[in-house]
Amino acid sequence: MDLETEVSSISSLVHKLVEDLKCDSVDVQRAAAAELRVLAKNTENVDAIAKSGAISLLIGLLYSSDLKTQENAVTALLNLSIAGSNKIAIANSNAIDPLIYVLQTGNSEAKRNSAATLYSLSVDKENMIKIGRSGVYGPLVELLMNGTPQGKNDAATALFNLSIIHENKARIVQAGAVRHLVKLIDPAFGMVDKAVTVLANLATIPKGRDAIVRERGVPLFVEVVELGSARAKENAAAALLLLCTNSNRFCQLALREDVVPLLVALLQSGTPRAREKAGALLSYIRNQIHGNARRV
Repeated sequence: MDLETEVSSISSLVHKLVEDLKCDSVDVQRAAAAELRVLAKNTENVDAIAKSGAISLLIGLLYSSDLKTQENAVTALLNLSIAGSNKIAIANSNAIDPLIYVLQTGNSEAKRNSAATLYSLSVDKENMIKIGRSGVYGPLVELLMNGTPQGKNDAATALFNLSIIHENKARIVQAGAVRHLVKLIDPAFGMVDKAVTVLANLATIPKGRDAIVRERGVPLFVEVVELGSARAKENAAAALLLLCTNSNRFCQLALREDVVPLLVALLQSGTPRAREKAGALLSYIRNQIHGNARRV
């Protein structure tokens, strides 16, 4: 089959599947969404699917009471969202609230793929702002708390991207994310790097720092500086720097965990950013100690 014939064949198939999505039969809708889900994994098919009118129909199926149909629809949208132009098309088709609905009502596969879709859409800054102003935080935190391991990972990834924008940070903290992110610093979950990265972003605001200390995050950050991956050490040092330089009480908590020799070691062997953060924190601690000595 030559390329032109193959493209024509795909277009005909997509057209048929789009018509099936409009059918009243749940079985037909489920099967059509399942086939589009598979077709959308191939980047060569994405353009034909996007131009066929499938996006708005798939979004409509996110409200389906049939959980498998809902799962197939959200996964098809996830696969379509990988293409940059589709990120805007999907968001502009009012997908955000239906995706949040899936986070709340779907099966485990649908929930994690909804979180992954929200992350994919949020790569576009305008979408990130829209998603950040939606009711996404509670459902993402719920997935972070009760999801499958992959669901927790997808929720944390979405929260990470949202936490890049300053106005979203307080919303993430308010939704109770810090408690569950601190728990995920446990290596047993395999999410230390991601959890520490999100927490380091949240440590840039006072409410974030207060929540981290309240949930006993300081000893865990110190442990990560000692035992974590290069990236995790870097972000743990960044978080500790923010905590310590903004509160003497928080700094005392870190000192009680014997953080200084670990920072000295990080200064010798860490990434450039880790060395920068470790050096800045050591200088701050040194100045604090000397300042206290002079006052005495």
